Amino acid sequence: MNPIPPPPHVVADIVERALAEDLGRAGDLTSASVVPASARGEAVIVTRGGGTVAGLDIAAAVFTTVDSAIVVDAVACDGDRVAPGARLATVTGPLRGILTAERSALNLLGHLSGIATAVAEAVERIAGTGARLVDTRKTTPGMRALEKYAVRCGGGSNHRFGLDDAVMVKDNHIAAVGSITTAVAAARAAVGHLVAVEVEVDRLDQLEEAIMAGADVVLLDNMTSDELHLAVAAAGGRCVLEASGGITLENARAVAETGVDVISMGWITHSAPNLDVALEVEVRSPSPA
Repeated sequence: MNPIPPPPHVVADIVERALAEDLGRAGDLTSASVVPASARGEAVIVTRGGGTVAGLDIAAAVFTTVDSAIVVDAVACDGDRVAPGARLATVTGPLRGILTAERSALNLLGHLSGIATAVAEAVERIAGTGARLVDTRKTTPGMRALEKYAVRCGGGSNHRFGLDDAVMVKDNHIAAVGSITTAVAAARAAVGHLVAVEVEVDRLDQLEEAIMAGADVVLLDNMTSDELHLAVAAAGGRCVLEASGGITLENARAVAETGVDVISMGWITHSAPNLDVALEVEVRSPSPA
């Protein structure tokens, strides 16, 4: 697996904001007062639980932003599955900077690895069905690019990144204009030929209208497995079918086996538990006499 990383400017912006939040107006009072400026050493980042790794380069960027003299050597790669106690990276350099960066780096690494771990388990549950697992826009404000990267690290794929890269006609849009046909026609008239149009339906009797209106994708919202089977048969391959709503690890395979093309899950980004990671100082230079 070689997931495409987020752009450097996106990472830099999030790292700067994370550090600004943690360092506040006075900086790291503890490390600055307790750890001599000359102290150097080596620490290791380890997992306390097993899972799938995501965000090692992002964590490294936190350390090097705090102090460019810090060197981070990863011994794992994003997308790797690791056991509890696995070493992920060594961090070498000024100990004051290492300790200042520790929490922000681990927060990002643990959060992103937690998402990747949840995604990897979900992908495994639906393996062999032909369905693809994707995320949603239910992400932490300001963190979407990184969280969607973590989804890729776990073996999932990304839905739209924002409101500006695809048309998705939802129930409230339909209510606002009166019909699926009207909404899709308006969208087709307004956007370019490369922009996909997706329509959300929550009743089987809406499916044919969405297809005939020209939807590229139809999202089948909160439908039962029986309803999904009927939708797949009715669509007959005329559009991409996405199942969403109420999908868990326990029922994901049953949903995938209905024949839908895509399964979207919001909880993989908004509710995935963190992977427990820690930093342990192993070697330090002698304190000055």
